[in-house]
Amino acid sequence: MSFIRDTLVMFRRQLLLVARSPIWLIIALVQPVLYLALFAPLLTRLPIGVLGGSLGTAASGGTAAAYRFFVPGLLIQLGLFGATFVGFTVIADWRAGVIERFRVTSVSRLSLMTGRILRDILVLVAQALILVFAAMLFGLRAPAWAIPISLGFIVLVAIGLASASYATGLLLKSEAAFAPMLNAIILPLMLLSGIMLPMTLGPGWLQGIAMISPFRYIIDAMRSGFAGQYTSMVMLEGVLVAVGMAAAGLWLGSRVFIRENA
Repeated sequence: MSFIRDTLVMFRRQLLLVARSPIWLIIALVQPVLYLALFAPLLTRLPIGVLGGSLGTAASGGTAAAYRFFVPGLLIQLGLFGATFVGFTVIADWRAGVIERFRVTSVSRLSLMTGRILRDILVLVAQALILVFAAMLFGLRAPAWAIPISLGFIVLVAIGLASASYATGLLLKSEAAFAPMLNAIILPLMLLSGIMLPMTLGPGWLQGIAMISPFRYIIDAMRSGFAGQYTSMVMLEGVLVAVGMAAAGLWLGSRVFIRENA
């Protein structure tokens, strides 16, 4: 019970910090909305079979197929950037002495991370709902269950990536080291995940390399959900990969926070 109470205390503290600067939540949505408005229409010219691929997307037209393909990738991109950059906040707190002040209290060391993660989940889910609503205005049409399934994937991605980001930030304690490391990891993962374009358009060797990206399986599973296929092997693979990422991130973050705050 003490851990839950401490987590909620940290969660409320993080929400207050967000409430003081809500403009950043809007700024974080600008890039995905621009992609939605300026890039997604380019996909309407692609053959429906290319967009659907092995998922067998039942498309009623170019626009509908394009947004059913593009929005899941855009949601993962939102989670990818939103969850990995949170490590900068823990570096700032460490430098300001906030982490040190909590160490001398009875608050659970692990709650310093879990309270932040709950905040990150809430923010990303809210942003994802806004993005989906905007996509519907542009022409997205999807089954009712596709939205909650996508939000579930975003929650798992947020847990895994935010935990790893906080752990890495607390270990490095330097924005100068953290920033280039993120760019070196995020950019290849994003390009190999098929977020922007179908990987089937690439040569065989590139499709083979792309298999190492865990986000490709998650995005394919979300696109399967948007196609109304909830019990496919693609969906199962995506769920297993997302759960595995969340578990691995929590394990890493827990070890680092407990050790660094012992």
